[in-house]
Amino acid sequence: QGQLVESGGGSIQTGESLTLSCDYTRRYFSTYSMGWFRQAPGKEREFVAAIRFNGNYTYYNEYPRGRFTISGDVVKKEMYLQMTNLKPEDSAVYYCAAAAAYCTSDTRCYDAWGQGTQVTVSS
Repeated sequence: QGQLVESGGGSIQTGESLTLSCDYTRRYFSTYSMGWFRQAPGKEREFVAAIRFNGNYTYYNEYPRGRFTISGDVVKKEMYLQMTNLKPEDSAVYYCAAAAAYCTSDTRCYDAWGQGTQVTVSS
């Protein structure tokens, strides 16, 4: 309940950059992995990126690969999604997720979700 809080969303133009943050200081469970997902109107929630803290392995969807970077700060208990060269098709509500397991793209694997932050990219 309220373990994750996203921030950093906003309205920008094509080609610009934006960094999203996910605060998980209110999470009192082991966190083996975290992920970012996005959902556009009328579409299913889509995997963006994930990170496994043990070893700092990262995983990306084909589309954000090379443009987005996922990272985490276990001391601050914050996770980030650095997005560059944003496109209109990147517009969506972005959600962060956490798990006491090694999760990647499967939404069912995560045990906690944030409320989401809106990202709107205009051409």
